[in-house]
Amino acid sequence: MVSRGSTLRVIGIDPGLTRCGVGIVDVAPNRSASLVHVGVIRSALELPLAQRLLLVADGIRSAVESFEPHVLAVERVFAQHNTSTVMGTAQASGVALLVGAEFGLPAALHTPTEVKAAITGHGGADKKQVQAMVARILRLDELPKPADAADALALALCHAWRGAPAALATGVSAPGATPGDAMSTSRETPAMRAWREAEQAASRPKSAAQVAAQVQAKRPAHRPTTVRVPR
Repeated sequence: MVSRGSTLRVIGIDPGLTRCGVGIVDVAPNRSASLVHVGVIRSALELPLAQRLLLVADGIRSAVESFEPHVLAVERVFAQHNTSTVMGTAQASGVALLVGAEFGLPAALHTPTEVKAAITGHGGADKKQVQAMVARILRLDELPKPADAADALALALCHAWRGAPAALATGVSAPGATPGDAMSTSRETPAMRAWREAEQAASRPKSAAQVAAQVQAKRPAHRPTTVRVPR
Protein backbone atom coordinates (compact mmCIF):
# COMPACT_ATOMS: atom_id res chain seq x y z
CA MET A 1 0.00 0.00 0.00
CA VAL A 2 1.32 3.43 -0.93
CA SER A 3 1.36 6.24 1.63
CA ARG A 4 -1.90 8.18 2.01
CA GLY A 5 0.05 11.43 2.20
CA SER A 6 0.96 11.37 -1.51
CA THR A 7 -1.98 9.46 -2.98
CA LEU A 8 -5.45 10.26 -4.22
CA ARG A 9 -8.22 8.06 -2.85
CA VAL A 10 -11.14 7.74 -5.26
CA ILE A 11 -14.48 6.04 -4.73
CA GLY A 12 -16.10 4.81 -7.93
CA ILE A 13 -19.82 4.06 -8.12
CA ASP A 14 -21.38 1.87 -10.82
CA PRO A 15 -25.01 2.89 -10.17
CA GLY A 16 -27.86 0.43 -10.12
CA LEU A 17 -30.84 -0.52 -7.99
CA THR A 18 -30.48 -4.30 -7.93
CA ARG A 19 -26.66 -4.13 -7.78
CA CYS A 20 -24.69 -0.95 -7.16
CA GLY A 21 -20.93 -1.42 -7.47
CA VAL A 22 -18.61 0.39 -5.06
CA GLY A 23 -14.85 0.46 -5.64
CA ILE A 24 -12.21 2.46 -3.79
CA VAL A 25 -8.58 2.77 -4.88
CA ASP A 26 -5.48 4.68 -3.86
CA VAL A 27 -3.57 6.10 -6.84
CA ALA A 28 -0.05 7.54 -6.51
CA PRO A 29 1.37 10.39 -8.63
CA ASN A 30 3.21 7.81 -10.77
CA ARG A 31 -0.24 6.28 -11.51
CA SER A 32 0.41 3.05 -9.64
CA ALA A 33 -2.76 1.96 -7.86
CA SER A 34 -3.79 -0.27 -4.99
CA LEU A 35 -7.12 -1.68 -3.90
CA VAL A 36 -8.73 -0.23 -0.78
CA HIS A 37 -12.24 -1.66 -0.93
CA VAL A 38 -14.65 -3.26 -3.36
CA GLY A 39 -18.21 -4.42 -2.90
CA VAL A 40 -21.76 -4.45 -4.21
CA ILE A 41 -24.85 -2.92 -2.60
CA ARG A 42 -27.92 -5.03 -3.30
CA SER A 43 -31.65 -4.36 -3.00
CA ALA A 44 -34.50 -6.79 -3.59
CA LEU A 45 -36.84 -6.25 -6.52
CA GLU A 46 -39.95 -6.64 -4.37
CA LEU A 47 -39.04 -3.71 -2.09
CA PRO A 48 -40.67 -0.29 -2.63
CA LEU A 49 -38.55 2.07 -4.72
CA ALA A 50 -37.97 4.47 -1.84
CA GLN A 51 -36.65 1.63 0.34
CA ARG A 52 -34.32 0.41 -2.41
CA LEU A 53 -32.88 3.90 -2.87
CA LEU A 54 -32.40 4.18 0.89
CA LEU A 55 -30.41 0.93 0.90
CA VAL A 56 -28.18 2.25 -1.88
CA ALA A 57 -27.66 5.53 -0.05
CA ASP A 58 -26.86 3.79 3.23
CA GLY A 59 -24.35 1.50 1.53
CA ILE A 60 -22.50 4.34 -0.20
CA ARG A 61 -22.62 6.45 2.97
CA SER A 62 -21.09 3.59 4.97
CA ALA A 63 -18.24 3.20 2.47
CA VAL A 64 -17.47 6.93 2.52
CA GLU A 65 -17.50 7.03 6.31
CA SER A 66 -15.28 3.94 6.60
CA PHE A 67 -12.65 4.73 3.95
CA GLU A 68 -12.72 8.54 3.66
CA PRO A 69 -12.16 9.00 -0.10
CA HIS A 70 -11.08 12.35 -1.49
CA VAL A 71 -13.28 12.37 -4.57
CA LEU A 72 -16.31 10.58 -6.03
CA ALA A 73 -16.61 9.21 -9.60
CA VAL A 74 -19.97 8.00 -10.93
CA GLU A 75 -20.84 6.40 -14.26
CA ARG A 76 -22.71 8.80 -16.49
CA VAL A 77 -26.12 7.44 -17.44
CA PHE A 78 -26.67 7.02 -21.18
CA ALA A 79 -29.80 6.29 -23.20
CA GLN A 80 -31.07 2.71 -23.32
CA HIS A 81 -34.06 1.05 -24.95
CA ASN A 82 -35.04 -0.42 -21.58
CA THR A 83 -36.65 2.60 -19.91
CA SER A 84 -37.09 0.95 -16.51
CA THR A 85 -33.41 0.01 -16.37
CA VAL A 86 -32.15 3.46 -17.29
CA MET A 87 -34.54 5.07 -14.81
CA GLY A 88 -33.25 2.88 -11.98
CA THR A 89 -29.66 3.60 -12.97
CA ALA A 90 -30.33 7.33 -13.07
CA GLN A 91 -32.02 7.25 -9.68
CA ALA A 92 -29.12 5.36 -8.11
CA SER A 93 -26.69 7.79 -9.76
CA GLY A 94 -28.54 10.71 -8.20
CA VAL A 95 -28.37 9.06 -4.79
CA ALA A 96 -24.60 8.59 -5.15
CA LEU A 97 -24.10 12.25 -6.05
CA LEU A 98 -26.33 13.28 -3.14
CA VAL A 99 -24.29 11.24 -0.65
CA GLY A 100 -21.09 12.69 -2.06
CA ALA A 101 -22.48 16.19 -1.55
CA GLU A 102 -23.37 15.34 2.04
CA PHE A 103 -19.69 14.67 2.72
CA GLY A 104 -18.44 17.60 0.63
CA LEU A 105 -16.75 15.32 -1.91
CA PRO A 106 -15.91 16.71 -5.37
CA ALA A 107 -17.81 14.60 -7.89
CA ALA A 108 -17.36 13.74 -11.56
CA LEU A 109 -19.24 11.70 -14.16
CA HIS A 110 -17.57 9.46 -16.74
CA THR A 111 -19.17 7.60 -19.64
CA PRO A 112 -18.69 3.83 -20.02
CA THR A 113 -16.74 4.41 -23.25
CA GLU A 114 -14.42 6.85 -21.51
CA VAL A 115 -13.78 4.38 -18.70
CA LYS A 116 -13.11 1.47 -21.06
CA ALA A 117 -10.69 3.57 -23.12
CA ALA A 118 -8.80 4.68 -20.01
CA ILE A 119 -8.47 1.16 -18.59
CA THR A 120 -8.03 -1.02 -21.67
CA GLY A 121 -7.08 1.48 -24.38
CA HIS A 122 -10.21 0.60 -26.35
CA GLY A 123 -13.61 2.22 -25.85
CA GLY A 124 -15.40 -0.88 -27.15
CA ALA A 125 -13.86 -3.35 -24.70
CA ASP A 126 -16.17 -5.96 -23.19
CA LYS A 127 -16.69 -6.57 -19.48
CA LYS A 128 -14.22 -9.47 -19.35
CA GLN A 129 -11.48 -7.27 -20.77
CA VAL A 130 -12.24 -4.55 -18.23
CA GLN A 131 -12.20 -7.08 -15.38
CA ALA A 132 -8.88 -8.50 -16.56
CA MET A 133 -7.21 -5.12 -16.84
CA VAL A 134 -8.52 -3.95 -13.46
CA ALA A 135 -7.13 -7.12 -11.87
CA ARG A 136 -3.80 -6.56 -13.59
CA ILE A 137 -3.55 -2.87 -12.63
CA LEU A 138 -4.43 -3.55 -8.99
CA ARG A 139 -2.34 -6.74 -8.87
CA LEU A 140 -5.27 -8.89 -7.79
CA ASP A 141 -5.06 -12.68 -7.66
CA GLU A 142 -8.44 -13.07 -9.35
CA LEU A 143 -10.88 -11.04 -11.41
CA PRO A 144 -13.12 -8.73 -9.38
CA LYS A 145 -16.69 -10.07 -9.42
CA PRO A 146 -19.44 -9.37 -10.17
CA ALA A 147 -18.95 -7.08 -13.16
CA ASP A 148 -20.53 -4.21 -11.21
CA ALA A 149 -17.64 -4.32 -8.76
CA ALA A 150 -15.05 -4.30 -11.54
CA ASP A 151 -16.84 -1.40 -13.25
CA ALA A 152 -16.76 0.62 -10.02
CA LEU A 153 -13.01 0.05 -9.66
CA ALA A 154 -12.51 0.96 -13.32
CA LEU A 155 -14.43 4.20 -12.77
CA ALA A 156 -12.21 5.12 -9.83
CA LEU A 157 -9.03 4.38 -11.81
CA CYS A 158 -10.31 6.27 -14.85
CA HIS A 159 -11.02 9.34 -12.80
CA ALA A 160 -7.64 9.30 -11.07
CA TRP A 161 -5.81 8.89 -14.39
CA ARG A 162 -7.87 11.13 -16.65
CA GLY A 163 -10.11 13.37 -14.60
CA ALA A 164 -8.37 14.34 -11.37
CA PRO A 165 -5.00 15.77 -12.53
CA ALA A 166 -6.43 18.11 -15.17
CA ALA A 167 -9.36 19.21 -13.06
CA LEU A 168 -7.29 19.83 -9.96
CA ALA A 169 -4.62 21.74 -11.85
CA THR A 170 -6.95 24.01 -13.81
CA GLY A 171 -10.29 23.95 -12.06
CA VAL A 172 -11.82 22.73 -15.32
CA SER A 173 -13.41 19.31 -15.68
CA ALA A 174 -11.83 16.63 -17.80
CA PRO A 175 -13.03 15.84 -21.35
CA GLY A 176 -16.45 14.23 -21.25
CA ALA A 177 -17.47 15.97 -18.01
CA THR A 178 -19.92 18.84 -17.66
CA PRO A 179 -19.01 22.21 -16.13
CA GLY A 180 -20.80 21.14 -12.96
CA ASP A 181 -18.37 18.25 -12.61
CA ALA A 182 -15.31 20.47 -12.39
CA MET A 183 -13.26 20.23 -9.21
CA SER A 184 -12.05 23.62 -8.07
CA THR A 185 -8.59 23.78 -6.51
CA SER A 186 -10.19 25.67 -3.64
CA ARG A 187 -11.85 22.39 -2.61
CA GLU A 188 -8.64 20.35 -2.57
CA THR A 189 -7.79 18.31 0.47
CA PRO A 190 -4.11 18.24 1.56
CA ALA A 191 -3.73 14.78 0.00
CA MET A 192 -5.23 15.93 -3.30
CA ARG A 193 -2.93 18.96 -3.35
CA ALA A 194 0.14 16.80 -2.68
CA TRP A 195 -0.91 14.39 -5.45
CA ARG A 196 -1.32 17.24 -7.94
CA GLU A 197 1.96 18.92 -7.02
CA ALA A 198 3.88 15.65 -7.26
CA GLU A 199 2.47 14.88 -10.72
CA GLN A 200 3.20 18.42 -11.90
CA ALA A 201 6.78 18.14 -10.67
CA ALA A 202 7.23 14.85 -12.50
CA SER A 203 5.97 16.33 -15.77
CA ARG A 204 7.65 19.74 -15.49
CA PRO A 205 9.84 20.58 -18.54
CA LYS A 206 13.58 20.55 -17.88
CA SER A 207 15.61 23.73 -18.12
CA ALA A 208 18.13 24.27 -20.94
CA ALA A 209 20.98 23.73 -18.48
CA GLN A 210 19.50 20.39 -17.32
CA VAL A 211 19.03 19.21 -20.90
CA ALA A 212 22.60 20.24 -21.82
CA ALA A 213 23.98 18.39 -18.80
CA GLN A 214 22.06 15.23 -19.76
CA VAL A 215 23.33 15.42 -23.35
CA GLN A 216 26.90 15.95 -22.17
CA ALA A 217 26.66 12.99 -19.80
CA LYS A 218 25.54 10.70 -22.66
CA ARG A 219 28.38 11.69 -25.00
CA PRO A 220 31.20 9.16 -25.27
CA ALA A 221 34.53 10.23 -23.87
CA HIS A 222 36.68 12.09 -26.42
CA ARG A 223 39.46 10.02 -27.83
CA PRO A 224 42.44 11.77 -29.45
CA THR A 225 42.81 11.00 -33.12
CA THR A 226 46.21 9.97 -34.44
CA VAL A 227 47.02 11.42 -37.83
CA ARG A 228 49.70 9.67 -39.83
CA VAL A 229 51.82 12.01 -41.95
CA PRO A 230 53.33 10.38 -45.03
CA ARG A 231 57.16 10.58 -45.23
